[in-house]
Amino acid sequence: MPLQATSGAASYDAFGGGVPVVPAYIEEVFSTYLYAGNSSTQTITNGIDLAGKGGLVWTKARADRYHNLEDTVRGAGNSLWANVNSANYYYSDAITAFGSTGYTLGADNTGNQVNSSPANYVSWTFRKQPKFFDIVTFTGNSTANRNIAHSLGSVPGCVIVRDLLGGNWNVYHRSVGITKALALDVSDPAGISPNYWDAIPTSSVFTVGTDSQVNFSGHDYVAYIFAHDAGGFGLTGTDNVISCGTFTTTSGYSPNVELGYEPQWIMLKRTDASGNWLIVDTMRGWVDPAGTGANDANLRPDLSDAEATNDIGWPYATGFNAGYRGGAESTWIYVAIRKGPMKVPTDATKVFSPQLQTPTAGANNNMAANSGFPIDWLPTKKNETGNDWSQTSRLTNNYMTPNSAAAEGAYTFGFDRMSGVGGGTFGWDDLSTVSYAFRRAPKFFDVVCYTGTSVSGRTVTHNLNAEPEMIIVKRRDGSRDWTVSTTSLGWTKYIQLNMTTAPITQTDIWNNTSPTSSVFTLGDAGNTNFSGWTYVAYLFGTCAGVSKVGSYTGNGTTQTIDCGFGAGGARFVLIKRTDTTADWYVYDTARGMTVLTDPYVLFNSSAAQAATLGSVTTVSTGFALNSTILAAINVNAGTYIFLAIA
Repeated sequence: MPLQATSGAASYDAFGGGVPVVPAYIEEVFSTYLYAGNSSTQTITNGIDLAGKGGLVWTKARADRYHNLEDTVRGAGNSLWANVNSANYYYSDAITAFGSTGYTLGADNTGNQVNSSPANYVSWTFRKQPKFFDIVTFTGNSTANRNIAHSLGSVPGCVIVRDLLGGNWNVYHRSVGITKALALDVSDPAGISPNYWDAIPTSSVFTVGTDSQVNFSGHDYVAYIFAHDAGGFGLTGTDNVISCGTFTTTSGYSPNVELGYEPQWIMLKRTDASGNWLIVDTMRGWVDPAGTGANDANLRPDLSDAEATNDIGWPYATGFNAGYRGGAESTWIYVAIRKGPMKVPTDATKVFSPQLQTPTAGANNNMAANSGFPIDWLPTKKNETGNDWSQTSRLTNNYMTPNSAAAEGAYTFGFDRMSGVGGGTFGWDDLSTVSYAFRRAPKFFDVVCYTGTSVSGRTVTHNLNAEPEMIIVKRRDGSRDWTVSTTSLGWTKYIQLNMTTAPITQTDIWNNTSPTSSVFTLGDAGNTNFSGWTYVAYLFGTCAGVSKVGSYTGNGTTQTIDCGFGAGGARFVLIKRTDTTADWYVYDTARGMTVLTDPYVLFNSSAAQAATLGSVTTVSTGFALNSTILAAINVNAGTYIFLAIA
């Protein structure tokens, strides 16, 4: 009978022996977490069980400080620095404890590497998990063909070995092979190293040679082991979440690197010449440049330098592009980690938050500061005056106006925080502003950037993991109306978010093809797919207990729209009449959905909110309509589409 392997959140039988798969998800085993040092104590709650499962915390100040690595095998406080070859050093006031949902920091008065005020920090946490990551320690014996056992449950794609008494960080990568090695702490190219790795790793061991960097007699070593395309994740246990590969640039430009998933984190290194290691992630700013260039925040493991901003390409639904890598043809390796969350949400407050606040004029405001989650899309509107809407998303980090056809405007928003979005001084004054914070999540909401081709029948991959029931597309690099279609309208018609128009029949918008759980299809229309133009698409689905995309027929009096929500009912409702021209009505609980006179705003208008003309209220299963105050949202025999979020 084959051995069963069990670790973390996943149980699996490699030979299909009938053992039920317990789903594992990337958000359970990896985290990018941003925080400000306070020179005191603080708890980092990133949802990763380090106390029970074990793992590595890699911390870097975004200022000029060392890369600090601490793990559960060596114990809290035992630090190694990626950018130098110093010995293991114990700091009693660095990481002081590993917990079930993160870890605890001390005052960091000794080393100033993990919690010194006022520095800002990023931590990358890797939890031990089969087919993702493992940590082992061993004592060297200077013997050739030394097998070191591991519990990765798959063939490693990358292994990093470090002597605790000091020395280089020695890197095996599957794309470089066993005759060469790289060093994480230096920028050198891959060098011939015949006595580092004496055999190709297997699913149970990696093999070191006699070189003192990896196997000196009596020296203690730690090894960090990364999987490659091993499956093990998702509901079926077959989804990949980590990949270790290579690509070659052409005239300095990276090709699209297909992973089969959208990454949130990559580490890059040129192997045929000297060049710094690079780490980028979507939390600190790794965005689609829309052809205008990008300032991607990157840190360099071989340097203590402060965070730099360069073109490191962009992530997309099935992979990434590393941008312009300079000069002639060059060869690079990478380690890439999948975007999360992978779990389908069951609590709408974890993926959506309507908020009302009054920004401070001229200040660096944190809009939707109490969202409680990293934000991927944020529409905002001043309620009290005739000001345009503004919206931005993590993948684009520029702004567009939902009530206008205008092109994307260049402005850097602060998505680099765990809750809220920093708006700088862009357009803020001391007026009441409503904001809607969305997080991308399966079956609920997704964002996709793409470039048009004018090819009919072209498909665009998405990560909604369900058939989109509403798609909103906007050209980014030029003026074009916002295009909206829904399942109830059918995929031969569209309406415009910035206008009141009734549905327009045009088969070349979506090529007369319904979207699927993995792609949507485009015709050659300029609204969605003109060659060379850049676009962003927002996809919405019906997620049980969280969101509902639907339609209803007005009855001229009152009616309740059952969305299948729990006791809290709807917190957000967007309504558009579709049998004639009509506005886009927006309601939310931040401004009130409890009495019929609570206000609404219009997505297609810059007008101030209508303070006493609501007529939509939240009820336990969804929302209720009443025509007595505002007949437009429930005209007898009128047809309507809506998006509601619990």
